[in-house]
Amino acid sequence: MSAIHLVATNDLPRAKVGGVDDPSVRWAGAFASCGEHGATQSSTIVYEIEPGGRLGWHTDATEETQYILGGCGELRAEGGVVHHVRPGDVFVIPTPLRHDLVNTGEETLRAVAFFAAPMFTQRFDNVMIAPDVHVLGTPNRAG
Repeated sequence: MSAIHLVATNDLPRAKVGGVDDPSVRWAGAFASCGEHGATQSSTIVYEIEPGGRLGWHTDATEETQYILGGCGELRAEGGVVHHVRPGDVFVIPTPLRHDLVNTGEETLRAVAFFAAPMFTQRFDNVMIAPDVHVLGTPNRAG
């Protein structure tokens, strides 16, 4: 890649995702970059969780760093660990730590997630709609 890849993330359409069997699992996100789509060594997602919603318990196939832009919530990790997060917080989630992020505030939680691979998958406990699968990930994850 020889040029800088600039993405106006406010203009990216967000895909709505939710849990088939759990209405609290609901969020919307978009890939800002991933392998062959503006990056060669990493992936970036922008996403939002409405009040009362959450990502859903899942495990990422690569290390993840998140930056909270707005709203507040609870980052929950396997084993009962809970961290309260708010705008300006950055956290790193090692692989393969099972985790969830819950919007506990009254405004939309907005965040950017950076992944240490150009393609990866996320395995969710819940079947996610759309597309009715447990595994999500970068658009290029099939290779």
